[in-house]
Amino acid sequence: MRTLLGAHVLGALPPGEDRRVVDHLAGCELCRAAYLEVAGMPSLLALCDEDDLL
Repeated sequence: MRTLLGAHVLGALPPGEDRRVVDHLAGCELCRAAYLEVAGMPSLLALCDEDDLL
């Protein structure tokens, strides 16, 4: 499940798989903690321009 967290945070999962991640996070404290570590990533990525990402 942890391998899907980055895609979930970026909104890149299909709806069914995204739902599966959300349901899992509701019951798994370890994955929820890992999710909180990456949850702010989209905001940080928005601060970068293309040159920063290459």
